[in-house]
Amino acid sequence: MFLRSHLRDGGRVPASVQPYFFLSYAHTPRFGAGGPDPDMWVERLFRDLCSHVMALTNLPAGAEAGFMDREIRSGEGWSERLGAALATCRVFVPLFSPRYFASEMCGKEWFAFAQRTIHHVALSNQPAEAIVPALWVPVPPSQLPLPAERLQFNHNTFGERYVTDGLYGLIKLRGYAEQYESAVYELAKRIVRVAETVRLDPIRPLDYRLVPSAFGSPNGTPSSTARTLHVTVAAASRHDLPEGRSPEYYGDSALDWNPYHPVSQRPIAYVAEDLVRNLNYQTSVGSFDDEAGHFDSKQPPTRPEILIVDRWAVEDEQRRQRLAAFDLESRPWINVVVPWNRYDHQSRAKESELAHRLEDTMPVKMSQGRAACRAAANGVANMETLGQILPQVVEAAAQQFLRHAQVYPPAGSPAAGTERPRLLGPMGMNGPPAPPPAPFPPTAGDPGDGTGRPGRPGRPDANNDNDRGDADDSES
Repeated sequence: MFLRSHLRDGGRVPASVQPYFFLSYAHTPRFGAGGPDPDMWVERLFRDLCSHVMALTNLPAGAEAGFMDREIRSGEGWSERLGAALATCRVFVPLFSPRYFASEMCGKEWFAFAQRTIHHVALSNQPAEAIVPALWVPVPPSQLPLPAERLQFNHNTFGERYVTDGLYGLIKLRGYAEQYESAVYELAKRIVRVAETVRLDPIRPLDYRLVPSAFGSPNGTPSSTARTLHVTVAAASRHDLPEGRSPEYYGDSALDWNPYHPVSQRPIAYVAEDLVRNLNYQTSVGSFDDEAGHFDSKQPPTRPEILIVDRWAVEDEQRRQRLAAFDLESRPWINVVVPWNRYDHQSRAKESELAHRLEDTMPVKMSQGRAACRAAANGVANMETLGQILPQVVEAAAQQFLRHAQVYPPAGSPAAGTERPRLLGPMGMNGPPAPPPAPFPPTAGDPGDGTGRPGRPGRPDANNDNDRGDADDSES
């Protein structure tokens, strides 16, 4: 009840209950009823790490040196406690193993913590790598999902035996007790060093049960055949702004547009890129002005895409015409996101005019798809809302891509009993797996929904080729 009351009172958790590090691991099933608990070795590692962290810091007596969720996963309020720990801990420590990256729950934990680091980088424009991985069981590089593969971490400093056998091998074999103690101590020192360097701020806890996995679909493939997604930005540069528009939100190209200035210090293109990469995608970014002539709806898509649009872009007549021509082509695998800073006084003064003009320019894209996609097109008011809604928009684009992408039949004769064709194209999937569930409830275009757009009745969908017919596309 103590934690729940604090979550209701603004989502903050007192420093006295904020864990120093969060140990994320995949539970190992027991072998038979009443057998030994295989996770007791993880508990020993956890206790050893907590002991070292207490010795290496000035944490007060009774403070939580670490957090692991073994005892609460099936208990009352476990999701709230887990979400609060991920929202407040200083360092995230995933225990790498093949089982870890096959675990949807571990992927959810990774995603929730990584959202904090992305938010920190956007606000400060400073690196914030607060994930310190540990090898429980060595994992071949080909089996690492992209978020883990991107980590810049040298395991060799923890010892040769640690690299070849992992902490599990060191802790189980008596002859390696000294190597185990050394590796754990080095890991604790790394945790403390990162915690003192990065200093992530606590955030409002996410609902752990609803967030997607950072490792993609449970049926996903290794990073060597990773999924891809493209982010395009339709915005002006500071050299071709509409008359009277302040240049403080713009840079030398569309990719420098920063709609959430001055709160955010990072252009929206690269914030979106980080958010999408946290969903286990290879991501590229580009300018709509540079790519507008290269769209061809008659060709099958090569990847899902997100188009980020500045409402001020429609003030330029040539750009407005290109956006209108783009809207006329059927591309349901491209979803639109419209960042809208309600603290930008110039934008607020022209909000209704710009919103109506963009909707008249792109009536299909502004009204197609599921509720989350329409909410994203109607205006995303801040960084927090962007982090919440973008995973849903990406999921919808990925589903439409799978529906429209070209199918490559496997080699062999149908008469010889070849299986039905499977998608082997640019998404890098051996079949169309179900994307992760929508992590946040749909939002509507009313003043209190977190979008930057006043409520307005939706237009009839001008494109029948959307995903409203999907079984999971409830708008209720």
